[in-house]
Amino acid sequence: MSSAFAKFMVSPTGPKTVHFWAPVMKWALVLAGANEMMRPVEKVSATQQLSLFATGAIWTRWSMVIIPKNFLLASVNFFLATVSIGQLTRIAHWRMSVMGDSPKETVKYMFDMKD
Repeated sequence: MSSAFAKFMVSPTGPKTVHFWAPVMKWALVLAGANEMMRPVEKVSATQQLSLFATGAIWTRWSMVIIPKNFLLASVNFFLATVSIGQLTRIAHWRMSVMGDSPKETVKYMFDMKD
């Protein structure tokens, strides 16, 4: 009978594969995004946060469809999307309350649309 640790070491998503190390390294993006919560909201890029949200949402779904399911990849991308939504909420609140933008103008700002 093998231990759970031994099974983990030889699993298709274990530490001997890229399926383990790529998500581990991606946690740096989540930590960087969480760290940006301390930055002034006017210095946070809405388009960057939108792209990080899209990346997180798409890859969370993808990691549950592929075989073998990669729960580590799903978790890092879920948190990446969550942190990005938090930043986008901060930006939207700032644009509407401080800058006086309408919701339409806020969305335009977030998608960096020019008139």
